Amino acid sequence: MASPLLHLLALSALLILLLNPAFAAGGKQRRQRQQPYLSTSYYSKSCPKFEQIVQDTTTNKQISSPTTAAAALRLFFHDCFVGGCDASVLVSSTRFSKSERDADINLSLPGDGFDVVVRAKTALELACPGVVSCADILAVATRNLVVMTGGPFYPVKLGRRDALSSRAADVEGNLPRPTMSMPQIIQIFQSKGFSIQEMVALTGAHTIGFSHCSEFSANIYNYSKTSESDPTYYPEFARSLRSACADYRRNPTLSVFNDVITPNKFDNVYYNNVKKGLGLLASDHGMSSDPRTRGFVELYSRDQRAFFAAFASAMQKLSVYGVKNGRNGEIRHRCDALNF
Repeated sequence: MASPLLHLLALSALLILLLNPAFAAGGKQRRQRQQPYLSTSYYSKSCPKFEQIVQDTTTNKQISSPTTAAAALRLFFHDCFVGGCDASVLVSSTRFSKSERDADINLSLPGDGFDVVVRAKTALELACPGVVSCADILAVATRNLVVMTGGPFYPVKLGRRDALSSRAADVEGNLPRPTMSMPQIIQIFQSKGFSIQEMVALTGAHTIGFSHCSEFSANIYNYSKTSESDPTYYPEFARSLRSACADYRRNPTLSVFNDVITPNKFDNVYYNNVKKGLGLLASDHGMSSDPRTRGFVELYSRDQRAFFAAFASAMQKLSVYGVKNGRNGEIRHRCDALNF
């Protein structure tokens, strides 16, 4: 049996160790390593031309294809809400594995969003090979494109690593569908740590881009025995949608702008449309009628500054959701394929 003196000596040694600044610093460093280190200046030394290359790429792409901004914004959201902002949605399927990109809800993601990331990655690999992640490129490209279309600037912290896997099976239940009820959509956002106000602000991304007719056809054709369309639509708007989408069964690519008033400008007009029954999707109408979301719709419809501030804040929060670091990720050689 150990003597009381030995116990006392052991306790004293432990106390000295715990009070040692070097030991405390080591513990702090270990804790820091567990958290992804992100910084707006992450590539200042390893790839000093990063910002300029991504800016040039996004500018040229948006000028040649004006739908790129909306495409990248939607792609970024679909990436982040499934396992975090890790570029997993960019990976192509192989004969052995079906990736997120080929999940049912992602099949309609516009090609311009993928293309702008691939173009930037190609240029960056020439300038600083093996340094910049596809996840960082998508995050910054999205921000740049929002600004180009008139939206707010917000800082993007960098240092994300790319996902080590991409599985279509992981997608279902993590992304809101336009046919979902407002309680279901709210639940998805809250499960990711986003408030109802942040959800309404992020939905303001519908101020640009388009939706396929198949996503809202059930609301404008044979809605009920007494109404051809959902009565929450402005009647003349519903009639124009039926005309625009008349051939959607034979042509599944038929689409309509989400914001029919200022479709290519990032502004708060979308919220005014929603209030007037000019929302395109069932979720738009639900947001206007649900008492938990209606107040924010009212606020953003009358105050674009409030919308921009809320959107910028929510996008900053979204951009760091579930980011990878260290062995949890990699710097992909190509954005559409995992490293081997």
